[in-house]
Amino acid sequence: MSADTTLMSIPGPADPLPVPRAAVPRADGKVELIGLPREKIRAALEGAGLEPKQAKLRAKQIWHWIYNRGVGDFTAMTDVGKALQAWLTERFVVTRPEVIEAQVSTDGTRKWLLRTHDGHDFEMVFIPDADRGTLCVSSQVGCTLNCTFCHTGTMKLVRNLDPAEIVGQVMLARDALGEWPSSQEGRMLTNIVMMGMGEPLYNFDNVRDALKIVMDGDGLGLSKRRITLSTSGVVPMMARAGEEIGVNLAVSLHAVTKEVRDEIVPINRKYGIEQLLQACADYPGANNARRITFEYVMLKDKNDSDADARELVRLIHAYDLPAKVNLIPFNPWEGSAYLCSTPERIKSFSSIIFAAGISAPVRTPRGRDIDAACGQLKTAAEKKSRAQLDREAAA
Repeated sequence: MSADTTLMSIPGPADPLPVPRAAVPRADGKVELIGLPREKIRAALEGAGLEPKQAKLRAKQIWHWIYNRGVGDFTAMTDVGKALQAWLTERFVVTRPEVIEAQVSTDGTRKWLLRTHDGHDFEMVFIPDADRGTLCVSSQVGCTLNCTFCHTGTMKLVRNLDPAEIVGQVMLARDALGEWPSSQEGRMLTNIVMMGMGEPLYNFDNVRDALKIVMDGDGLGLSKRRITLSTSGVVPMMARAGEEIGVNLAVSLHAVTKEVRDEIVPINRKYGIEQLLQACADYPGANNARRITFEYVMLKDKNDSDADARELVRLIHAYDLPAKVNLIPFNPWEGSAYLCSTPERIKSFSSIIFAAGISAPVRTPRGRDIDAACGQLKTAAEKKSRAQLDREAAA
């Protein structure tokens, strides 16, 4: 896509940390209020000309309308006078990412292709279950990590998503599910995983600031116990994530030997398995009630032997980790070098881990009929004509 041709520089394959790039201002010059904490909303209003006492009052009102009612139009904020509504409309916006494509799977999985205000595409997925619904949220447009089994790893990193674009995903899902106001009971959207496109710990500040709004009792109101941050193993940032965000931790492990993990999760060349597992052992708040989740994609003849399962058990016990293992049948995508392990092999692998007293459920494949593996929808969309996408969006 032509909009994605300006790429951020990547210093090297072993430690592909993106070079920070300032967010692109909106073309209309207005200030986006989503993603700003209360104090910054107040400061923005005061900076635009409201006197301090008025700015404080209006910031509280606007916060409530945005995060409790899901309102994005100042004229719908009924306790704000019409003159002030017009003044706000001239200077500020409350927006969601643009929906380019939305799909619903036969199993209820929903997937959205979204676009930033400066023309970059990324994805979001909602997975409903009997007792909960999980929103898979992206943190970057593209990724630098180049994990060889991951479709997003085939894409260059364009830029980090800012707090508005991260919080906006949650709000967009609430729009689609009809779950305003925030206080309503029986919501479908109960859990969030920072497990979409990108590496959250390479966009730490924006992810932290966004999740604080998501977790705020007067904001979107999701408990930190229902939010999971997934990392491929950015070891230096893991302790900060525990201390400053405090959500559950998931680690994309996917292999138990240096040789295999170096191949499929290249960041392992920088931060090896031992360093990673020690960081997990040191993660603030990890205990038997809040176990660390190890994500393990099942790749045929690559990482799925009984010996691999036994080594995984040994490592978890060696570091005395309160852990569970999510076994993920590989979701094939065009051009991938890997195949999914057989059901029999996955069952054997899981049984060995369960026998050692460690939970190792097999994730049920979801949304395969709508290309729900991360990055697939974006790639498919890029092959369509603009006119076709516009017709589908209007349908």
